[in-house]
Amino acid sequence: MLKTIIILAICFSTFSIRSKELSAGWELWYPYQYHNKNSELVGLDIDAFKAIMKQANLPFTIAEIPWKTHLHFIKTGKVDLAMGASKTAERAEYAYFSEPYREETVKLFVKKGSSGSIKLNKLADLIDSDYIIGVESGYYYGKEYEQLIKQYDFKENIIEAIDLEQNVSLFLKGHLDGLLVDPYTMYAFIKKYQLWDKFEAHPLPIYSADIVIMVSKKSSDESVVSKLNSAINQLKKSGYFASLQSQWITPN
Repeated sequence: MLKTIIILAICFSTFSIRSKELSAGWELWYPYQYHNKNSELVGLDIDAFKAIMKQANLPFTIAEIPWKTHLHFIKTGKVDLAMGASKTAERAEYAYFSEPYREETVKLFVKKGSSGSIKLNKLADLIDSDYIIGVESGYYYGKEYEQLIKQYDFKENIIEAIDLEQNVSLFLKGHLDGLLVDPYTMYAFIKKYQLWDKFEAHPLPIYSADIVIMVSKKSSDESVVSKLNSAINQLKKSGYFASLQSQWITPN
């Protein structure tokens, strides 16, 4: 009888672990994560994440969480997963990274018609300039930016906002000369608010990198990463991500 009880306890424990819903978060980020007119959670990242989790047979819940808070929750284990993430050395201390499922590029957007007059060949040229650039709190803008932001002379030229909407508001009021943002996010925002005559991309190179799913080391283990990777690779081979991107990424 004792042996039977032990076996049942082990089976129940295993079932509980396997059936555990993983927690994830999202933040308003066109065209990747947002509510449509029907109040449905949609976007490139949302569709990709749902497909990956279904392919991996991993049940999940999802809640709206500001990105900076989301990162903290991944670190403490309060939340298990974060989609749409960049790999950094700091994040590697508290999270595992899946295989990439898309790429991200960041560009500098400035007032339409002003690219020629804004003389910047590299990010470091902001130092000792009069230009003020907007960024979003908690977001990653590449290794060069990560090094420069540690310098006071560079930081003087940077303003942190909560999100793109706040940055655009500051820009339109004349408080910013430009902002760093993923071009597809910018195009989606411009299209939504009909701001075609307000912005253009500056040729200054910022960064381009792979986008992954982060898995909390505190609340999960590498078996979850393995399942995510297997699912991502299968979906890549099927052409799913390429098809998905063509559906969502429409710069015009």
